[in-house]
Amino acid sequence: MPWELREHAGRHYALLFHYALPDDAWAVELSEARPASGNPDATVTHFPGPALLAALVPDEDPNLEPTFRVFSPDGHVVPYEIMLWFMDQVAAEVERCRIAFRQADPG
Repeated sequence: MPWELREHAGRHYALLFHYALPDDAWAVELSEARPASGNPDATVTHFPGPALLAALVPDEDPNLEPTFRVFSPDGHVVPYEIMLWFMDQVAAEVERCRIAFRQADPG
């Protein structure tokens, strides 16, 4: 599963992209990244942590709206710039899924 990292104010955040079979949707998950201690691959410095937010983007019906899940019972604070990054990636995923649906539907 691919992920992207971003640093903000000394903290690292990750976006993880995967297909969520039970939801029939692509998922974009935001987490606070954890250090990759003991990792022999020096190019990987952090791994995604437990999800704080997840966007579910349906890919089989363009009329279904994306939904969001919040997994932060501790009231975790997400900085504005990180939230913008997350929402930009979600918007791109929505557009990608809608284009793919239109291309697959000849009617």
